[in-house]
Formats: sequence, C-alpha cells, structure tokens
Amino acid sequence: MFINGLGTANPPQRYGKSDCLDAFKKSEWFLKLDRRSHMIADTVLTKDNGIDTRSLAVSSLDEVFKIDPDTLHARFLANAPTLAAQAGQRALEQAGLTAHAIDAVVVSTCTGYLCPGLTSYVSELLGLRADALAFDLVGQGCAAALPNLRLGNALIADGSCQHVLSICVEVSSAAMYLDNDAGVLVSACLFGDGAGAAVLSREPNAGQRRIEWKGFGTLTNPGERDALMFQTRQGMLRNILTRPVPRLAAEHAAQVLERVLAQTDVPRADIRAWIMHAGGRDVLIALKEKLHLTEAELHYSSEMLREHGNLSSAFVYFVLQAALADNAAPGWWWLSSFGAGFSCHGALLEVA
Repeated sequence: MFINGLGTANPPQRYGKSDCLDAFKKSEWFLKLDRRSHMIADTVLTKDNGIDTRSLAVSSLDEVFKIDPDTLHARFLANAPTLAAQAGQRALEQAGLTAHAIDAVVVSTCTGYLCPGLTSYVSELLGLRADALAFDLVGQGCAAALPNLRLGNALIADGSCQHVLSICVEVSSAAMYLDNDAGVLVSACLFGDGAGAAVLSREPNAGQRRIEWKGFGTLTNPGERDALMFQTRQGMLRNILTRPVPRLAAEHAAQVLERVLAQTDVPRADIRAWIMHAGGRDVLIALKEKLHLTEAELHYSSEMLREHGNLSSAFVYFVLQAALADNAAPGWWWLSSFGAGFSCHGALLEVA
C-alpha cells in the first residue's frame, strides 16, 4: 500500500491560550467551579504547555461555554462532515484522483455520534460512487488513525480496492465538559478541532514522494482502560485524563516499536523521521525519554501540537504532512498513535 495524497482541515477560527483564559473568566462556569479549578486553568493557560493556538468550531469563545447535549450534538453535525470532506478533497487533489476513483472510505471519530455515520455525509459531500465501501470506526480515541490506515491496507491487499480514502475527524469542541476534576479541566485546555485524510493506493504515484506501508504493530491493554477514556454523563462526553497517561503512552509506544523493528529487521538507528501523536507536552517529554529521542527528532510533533493543540485521531496526518512539506530525509519513517483502550499502534513507512 502507498500513501499517495494527504489533506488536512481546521475550522477558520483560531484562539490563543490567553483568549481561552479570558473567556473562561467571563463565563458563568468560572463561578460554578471552585478555586482549585481556577488555579489549574490559570496554570495551564498561562505557562508553556506546549500549545499556543487551537482551531475551534465556534464563532466566538462564548459558545464554548454553552454546554448541553443538544448544542454539542448540533456542533458535531454541523462541522464534522464538512471538515472531513475538506480534508478528503485535499487528499484527492494531491493524489491526482477524482472522487469516482475511490473504492472505499474509512472514517474515524470519537467526539460525536451519527447514525447513519459520517461516511454517509462524506460520500455525499465528495460525490463518491454509490457502490464505494463505507466503514465508520468509533471509540478508538486518539489512537484511531493507525487502525483506520490498517483497514485500508487490508482492503487493498485483498484485491477488493484500488484506492481507499482514509479520514479521521474530531470536533473536540463538541465534546466539551467542565467540572472540578483536574483531568477534565486539563483536557479542555488541550484539544482542538480538525480533520486529516490520506489516499491509499495499490500503486505509487509517479512524480511524487513514494510512501510505502511496510509493517504494522498494535497493542491493547484493557487493564489500563480507565486511565484514558470518555465517560457519558448527563448525555455528554466527559474526558477522563489521568496522571499515568504520559508514562503509559511512552511504555506502550516503545513496545510496539521494538516489536515491529524486530519483525522487519530494520535497525532503530535507520529511522529517519518520527511521526508521533502528541497527547500534550508531558507526553512528548515521556516519549523523548523512553524512546531516547532528541527534541529535533520530535520537532514535527511538537510544532503541530504548538500550532493546533491535540487533534486526537487527526493529529498524525498533520505531523506526516509537516514532515513531507519539510522534505524530511528519505528512508524509514516511524508512524505511531496511542490513546483510549489503553492502546498503541505503529507503522513502518519506507519513504523515497
């Protein structure tokens, strides 16, 4: 399988940390939450948390603090299909394909629920063929991009598809929840909205960088499920984010990396680019220490985090796009995501 096109999309409205803090202090939620919560928000949004700006699907930050099931669902419905289709169209354009060339579409999300799923809306917006296969993947959190790509690889490998469109879209502002739990508050300060897409094909595109999927590994540890997950409370998604997450992310990422490198006989020293999900600043620090990486080796992830915040499943598409835009060195690239489950996935790419 080859990745022949990439596309990303964000809402047009971008907000800085100080904007978010000012809006919080003016909101009714500031009075609802206790003094400790005020201190947590102030600390996260005034000190360097690895994030400068985030795109959110609201015309003003006042809207963020209207938190009820109907408002959040309407925000997801209004924005998730559009963002997914925008990213998908950009990936198609880069691949030099029309929508009618796509044999299957796979869409992942965790920040909202629709039935029929997002594939119905995306197929309509992009004009995909009526006989194109459609797969909606939910519940995989920040880790979802790699299972999504792996399904695309399976569809191509079994001969049923020539081209598959892979999309991850998250409207984190449609999964907003506030209370006095520290993890809930930190989550509200980390996540942004966006979509990433890739055109996966049986053959590479001539005249473009050749990106070939060469190996894959996965690890799911249900014993740590409660460390990172969504809870449904009062009809809304409440993000559970606990202190062990950076350590768990690093430990699982190291195990998957070692396993895939052993299976493919690729020396770790031969990896030229690291395309890593960044849950946040502390996760990046843990990855750096556990995987013995330098700041330079993680700079694509840290740059995308600083510009966009944590985009959940869509994030690694942005990191891969940044590495390609920077003309990162050819050779072996490592692509990895982790999240709810607790799960971690990794793929070895050969880039020429």
